[in-house]
Amino acid sequence: MKTPKTGPAGTTEQSPRWEGPEETRPRGYLPAKDDPERDRDAVGENLKDPHRGKLRDAGKTKGK
Repeated sequence: MKTPKTGPAGTTEQSPRWEGPEETRPRGYLPAKDDPERDRDAVGENLKDPHRGKLRDAGKTKGK
């Protein structure tokens, strides 16, 4: 798939949205509706400030 499909949300007629860094967005994904660098997700994290309070979170990296 070369270009993402922009059909109705929640159907197979729409491609999924990429919530990660824009430079790593795979082909065929729509861009995020919000700014994942700044806006917080449901867990309270964003790409610039991930939670790394537990050992299992050690692999998370901080953005640029």
